[in-house]
Amino acid sequence: MIEKKQSHQKKYKYGLALSGGGARGFAHLGIIKALNEEGIFPDIITGVSAGAIAGAFYADGYSPDEIMKLFQKKKTFDFIKVKFQKLGFGNMNGMKQVLQENIRAKRFEDLKIPLIVAATDLNNAKIKYFSKGEIPEAVVASASIPVIFKPTVIDNIYYVDGGVLNNLAIEPLLDKCSKIIGVYVNPIGKQDKFKNMINIAERSFHIGIEPNFQEKKQMCDIFIEPKGLANFQMLSMKKADKIFDIGYVETKKVLEKL
Repeated sequence: MIEKKQSHQKKYKYGLALSGGGARGFAHLGIIKALNEEGIFPDIITGVSAGAIAGAFYADGYSPDEIMKLFQKKKTFDFIKVKFQKLGFGNMNGMKQVLQENIRAKRFEDLKIPLIVAATDLNNAKIKYFSKGEIPEAVVASASIPVIFKPTVIDNIYYVDGGVLNNLAIEPLLDKCSKIIGVYVNPIGKQDKFKNMINIAERSFHIGIEPNFQEKKQMCDIFIEPKGLANFQMLSMKKADKIFDIGYVETKKVLEKL
């Protein structure tokens, strides 16, 4: 049972937790834009997988619209190379290069907004929270979906997607923030057909991580889970604009009810 720690004084006003979800992570950008327009600016961010990528760019000072433009310059497979390898179907070298070339702060300590990235320590079967050191490797480690992508090795430890153990990393925020905003962009929904082994592996992974967040949902002061995202493929950026808009519109609706 997760218990929210009580404190009269919190270091941060708003903590933002961004889940994984593949290309559905473009909804994170629409969500952040809507939050900003309503005067809500996160003081600290946690990110898992796609949430780690979006969080890294935003924490570095990019606006949501600027992040969208950056990623739309290329196609998905410019970032992700898919071919059979010993430890996975593909690798995240392209994504790592994008991070290295575009994130201006090379270390977590230099970001404009504090960022905590969750990855799964495969050797020791535990969650690892990165908040210090070099940014690109930690973010790629957080987004390395097992079997689909090779694990990322940092200091002789093999890391895979943080969602394996924690797809909504609110724990680092519980004793630090007055309000926690949880964003979940990984709805399962129904899928009638399966195209290939990658599709099956991806689907199996995301079904497996679904139960991990249900309890945490209740721990958030504001919870945003955009409807309709299950209709979008997790490894395709073809409809990034539409995914962005879904996140934006849903957040406006949620905030109107507060």
